[in-house]
This record gives sequence, C-alpha cells and structure tokens, in this order.
Amino acid sequence: MITTKTGDNGKTYLANGERVYKDDIRVEAYGTLDELNSYLGLIKNYLEANEKDTIEKIQKQIFRISSELAKGEKFIELISKKEIEELTLLVAEYEKNVSLKGFVLPGSNKVSALLDIARTIARRAERRIVSLSKKEKVRKEIIAYINRLSDFLFILARNSEKDKIKYVDFKKE
Repeated sequence: MITTKTGDNGKTYLANGERVYKDDIRVEAYGTLDELNSYLGLIKNYLEANEKDTIEKIQKQIFRISSELAKGEKFIELISKKEIEELTLLVAEYEKNVSLKGFVLPGSNKVSALLDIARTIARRAERRIVSLSKKEKVRKEIIAYINRLSDFLFILARNSEKDKIKYVDFKKE
C-alpha cells in the first residue's frame, strides 16, 4: 500500500532507516534531483532516439546519486570519475556543433526551453548538494557530476537551436 501515513508528522525515512524532517537539506538535495529526473522524463518525449537514450542513462545515474544522498550507498553502484568523464566528453562533442558568442536568451524553441529549465533545476540541485556538503560528507564526484550535467543540458539546448540561438543584447533599447 502506497499510503503509509508515516510521513504525516513531517518526517521521512532515509535509506538507512534514519528519520529526518522533510525539509532537511539532505531531503531537499535528493528531492531536487527527483524533480530534475521527472523533468528529464518529459524532455525525452521531444528528443531523437540517440539523445533519448542518453537522457535515460542520465536519469538512471541521477537515481543512483539520489540513493547515495539518501544514505543508501550500500545498495547501489556509486557514481564514478569515469561517468563524469563520459559526460565531459559528451559536452565536448556537442560543443563542436555550436559557436557561442555571448549570453543566450533561453527558449528559441520548445526543446531548448525545456532543456534550459532542466539545467536550472540541475543548478539548484547542485546548490542544495553543496549546502549539504558543508554539514556532512558528500563525495566530490556527486558535485562534479551534477555540475557537468548542467553543462550538458546547456549545450544540448544550444544544439537543438542550431543557427537560431538568440543572444542577449545589453544595449539600452
């Protein structure tokens, strides 16, 4: 049964059985990753097959990070430097197709707009994870992975715009 009523007092269980308040920074961190993962699920519906596969792989990696943040590290394979490097290489590969020349105005098309929202959610997740790392030990691979993920979402958005990238003009109108 999905309704357990154990959270009715404002607390939740971590994977190790520990009870914490639902607004605990740890819960905020993995909750924001859950939000990002859900949003990536929406985005997959607008992507080509190869990009859809990449996003799905990333979603699975986000679940692993969320599990670790929920103190379930003994149940999962931890994110590795190799996976961070793979994401870094993806960013570099997509970057070859785009020539950036300033601040980008988000939303040139539906896909780029959705990816930019996902990127901002990833950035918020990163801030929550950094806040958590000031209180408790968080592996540096987690922070690096989420940072690289926001880079990837940014460059994937720019790729979806191709030559129609709109830049911010800082001149007075």
